Amino acid sequence: MTQPWVLASGNAGKLAELTTLLGTQPVRPQSDYQLESVAETGLTFIENALLKARHAARHTGLPALADDSGLAVDALQGAPGLHSARYAGPEQDSAANNRKLLHTMRDIPDAERTAQYHCVIVLLQHEKDPVPIICQGSWAGRILHTPCGHGGFGYDPLFWVESEQASAAELAPERKHQLSHRGQALRQLLAAIHA
Repeated sequence: MTQPWVLASGNAGKLAELTTLLGTQPVRPQSDYQLESVAETGLTFIENALLKARHAARHTGLPALADDSGLAVDALQGAPGLHSARYAGPEQDSAANNRKLLHTMRDIPDAERTAQYHCVIVLLQHEKDPVPIICQGSWAGRILHTPCGHGGFGYDPLFWVESEQASAAELAPERKHQLSHRGQALRQLLAAIHA
């Protein structure tokens, strides 16, 4: 049987996307091991992904997969960026984050509402792995004035995908996986581990 990877996250949306995209590779969330999240003290998505993967590998003894991702809005100098999951505060949810983003951007015209989703995925074979696999993806879009769609998670209802003439929350999961920052990074990861 294939050794499971521990996912250094408790985010149900990320687990669902990763499980779908990784196919036969078993992935279990760190919560299955009663493991709390580590403080994300890095200054970049790469640093935070490495911190999370190393923490999970150290405490479980398993290969660890970590994803650090977020939304960078050009007119907000890259915010919410590293703080995307906690933009409205540590105890708030995605709906609160979306409300804060809409409020912050209320006076920004359409032409200046460009944004990108960014994702970094790291795989460590063990805590001291000196050559982690690091993969990155980015997805360009624009921030809407009101939420649209009920699929996806996070900022997806506000993220307009020009090529699809739809928000990320309106895309079928398969199509979202083809286009998204996480899908891009995961395809790189799969290519790297099967090379």
